[in-house]
Amino acid sequence: MANSMTFQATGSASKMKSEISMGNHEITIDEPANMGGTDKGPDPLSTLLASLAGCENVIANLVAKDIGFDLQGIEVDVKGELDPRGLMGQADVQPYFNKIYVHAKVQTEETSERIQELKEKTDLRCPVFTTFKAAGIPIDATWEKA
Repeated sequence: MANSMTFQATGSASKMKSEISMGNHEITIDEPANMGGTDKGPDPLSTLLASLAGCENVIANLVAKDIGFDLQGIEVDVKGELDPRGLMGQADVQPYFNKIYVHAKVQTEETSERIQELKEKTDLRCPVFTTFKAAGIPIDATWEKA
Protein backbone atom coordinates (compact mmCIF):
# COMPACT_ATOMS: atom_id res chain seq x y z
CA MET A 1 0.00 0.00 0.00
CA ALA A 2 1.53 3.30 -1.10
CA ASN A 3 0.06 5.46 1.67
CA SER A 4 0.63 3.21 4.65
CA MET A 5 2.03 3.64 8.13
CA THR A 6 3.11 0.79 10.35
CA PHE A 7 2.85 0.86 14.12
CA GLN A 8 4.62 -1.75 16.20
CA ALA A 9 4.83 -2.81 19.81
CA THR A 10 7.21 -5.56 20.94
CA GLY A 11 7.86 -6.98 24.33
CA SER A 12 8.21 -9.78 26.78
CA ALA A 13 6.06 -10.97 29.61
CA SER A 14 6.42 -12.72 32.93
CA LYS A 15 3.18 -13.90 34.50
CA MET A 16 0.73 -10.96 34.26
CA LYS A 17 3.36 -8.23 33.69
CA SER A 18 4.36 -7.20 30.16
CA GLU A 19 7.26 -4.92 29.28
CA ILE A 20 6.42 -3.34 25.93
CA SER A 21 8.63 -1.23 23.67
CA MET A 22 7.32 1.10 20.99
CA GLY A 23 10.13 2.91 19.21
CA ASN A 24 11.97 4.96 21.84
CA HIS A 25 9.29 4.39 24.49
CA GLU A 26 8.62 1.64 26.98
CA ILE A 27 5.57 0.86 29.08
CA THR A 28 4.72 -1.75 31.64
CA ILE A 29 1.29 -3.32 31.49
CA ASP A 30 0.28 -5.39 34.49
CA GLU A 31 -2.68 -6.42 36.61
CA PRO A 32 -3.37 -5.51 40.22
CA ALA A 33 -2.50 -8.05 42.90
CA ASN A 34 -6.11 -9.26 43.19
CA MET A 35 -5.87 -10.37 39.53
CA GLY A 36 -2.53 -12.13 40.02
CA GLY A 37 -0.31 -9.27 38.92
CA THR A 38 2.28 -7.11 40.64
CA ASP A 39 0.57 -3.76 39.91
CA LYS A 40 3.71 -2.36 38.25
CA GLY A 41 1.68 -0.69 35.52
CA PRO A 42 -1.85 -0.10 34.29
CA ASP A 43 -3.95 -3.05 33.19
CA PRO A 44 -4.48 -3.71 29.46
CA LEU A 45 -8.09 -2.50 29.40
CA SER A 46 -7.25 0.81 31.09
CA THR A 47 -4.37 1.19 28.64
CA LEU A 48 -6.83 0.69 25.78
CA LEU A 49 -9.07 3.43 27.18
CA ALA A 50 -6.02 5.69 27.59
CA SER A 51 -5.27 5.10 23.91
CA LEU A 52 -8.74 6.36 23.06
CA ALA A 53 -8.21 9.48 25.19
CA GLY A 54 -4.81 10.17 23.65
CA CYS A 55 -5.96 9.54 20.09
CA GLU A 56 -9.00 11.80 20.44
CA ASN A 57 -6.68 14.57 21.69
CA VAL A 58 -4.27 14.17 18.76
CA ILE A 59 -7.04 14.11 16.16
CA ALA A 60 -8.90 17.01 17.82
CA ASN A 61 -5.77 19.12 17.48
CA LEU A 62 -5.45 18.18 13.79
CA VAL A 63 -9.12 18.91 13.17
CA ALA A 64 -8.94 22.20 15.08
CA LYS A 65 -6.14 23.34 12.80
CA ASP A 66 -8.13 22.29 9.71
CA ILE A 67 -11.31 24.15 10.72
CA GLY A 68 -9.72 27.17 12.40
CA PHE A 69 -10.93 26.18 15.87
CA ASP A 70 -9.40 27.87 18.92
CA LEU A 71 -8.47 24.71 20.88
CA GLN A 72 -6.61 25.59 24.07
CA GLY A 73 -6.79 22.15 25.70
CA ILE A 74 -8.99 19.17 26.47
CA GLU A 75 -9.69 17.38 29.73
CA VAL A 76 -11.01 13.90 29.04
CA ASP A 77 -12.56 11.19 31.19
CA VAL A 78 -12.97 7.80 29.49
CA LYS A 79 -14.72 4.85 31.15
CA GLY A 80 -15.48 1.39 29.85
CA GLU A 81 -17.98 -1.12 31.21
CA LEU A 82 -17.61 -4.84 30.83
CA ASP A 83 -18.84 -8.00 32.50
CA PRO A 84 -15.68 -9.70 33.87
CA ARG A 85 -17.24 -13.14 33.57
CA GLY A 86 -16.47 -13.03 29.85
CA LEU A 87 -12.74 -12.57 30.26
CA MET A 88 -12.77 -15.22 32.98
CA GLY A 89 -14.05 -17.73 30.42
CA GLN A 90 -17.85 -17.76 30.64
CA ALA A 91 -18.78 -18.54 27.03
CA ASP A 92 -22.13 -16.73 26.93
CA VAL A 93 -20.66 -13.40 28.12
CA GLN A 94 -18.70 -11.14 25.75
CA PRO A 95 -15.11 -10.55 26.95
CA TYR A 96 -14.95 -6.96 25.66
CA PHE A 97 -16.45 -3.61 26.61
CA ASN A 98 -20.25 -3.41 26.62
CA LYS A 99 -20.14 0.38 26.45
CA ILE A 100 -17.62 3.20 26.51
CA TYR A 101 -18.21 6.67 27.92
CA VAL A 102 -16.19 9.71 26.87
CA HIS A 103 -16.64 13.04 28.64
CA ALA A 104 -14.49 15.85 27.30
CA LYS A 105 -14.19 19.38 28.61
CA VAL A 106 -12.86 21.62 25.86
CA GLN A 107 -10.90 24.71 26.80
CA THR A 108 -11.85 27.29 24.19
CA GLU A 109 -13.65 30.54 23.50
CA GLU A 110 -15.65 28.82 20.73
CA THR A 111 -19.43 28.24 20.86
CA SER A 112 -21.15 24.99 21.85
CA GLU A 113 -22.04 24.45 18.20
CA ARG A 114 -18.39 24.69 17.18
CA ILE A 115 -17.42 22.29 19.97
CA GLN A 116 -19.92 19.78 18.56
CA GLU A 117 -18.44 20.28 15.08
CA LEU A 118 -14.98 19.58 16.50
CA LYS A 119 -16.27 16.47 18.30
CA GLU A 120 -18.05 15.06 15.25
CA LYS A 121 -15.10 15.59 12.92
CA THR A 122 -12.69 14.20 15.51
CA ASP A 123 -14.81 11.08 16.09
CA LEU A 124 -14.95 10.43 12.33
CA ARG A 125 -11.15 10.63 11.96
CA CYS A 126 -9.90 9.06 15.21
CA PRO A 127 -8.53 5.56 14.49
CA VAL A 128 -9.14 4.29 18.03
CA PHE A 129 -12.69 5.70 18.24
CA THR A 130 -13.60 4.30 14.82
CA THR A 131 -12.10 0.91 15.70
CA PHE A 132 -14.41 0.67 18.71
CA LYS A 133 -17.36 1.78 16.58
CA ALA A 134 -16.52 -0.75 13.84
CA ALA A 135 -16.47 -3.46 16.52
CA GLY A 136 -20.04 -2.50 17.42
CA ILE A 137 -19.16 -1.17 20.86
CA PRO A 138 -21.53 1.69 21.81
CA ILE A 139 -19.78 4.93 22.71
CA ASP A 140 -21.57 7.63 24.68
CA ALA A 141 -19.44 10.71 23.97
CA THR A 142 -20.16 14.15 25.39
CA TRP A 143 -18.02 17.19 24.69
CA GLU A 144 -18.68 20.49 26.43
CA LYS A 145 -17.02 23.79 27.15
CA ALA A 146 -14.70 23.70 30.15
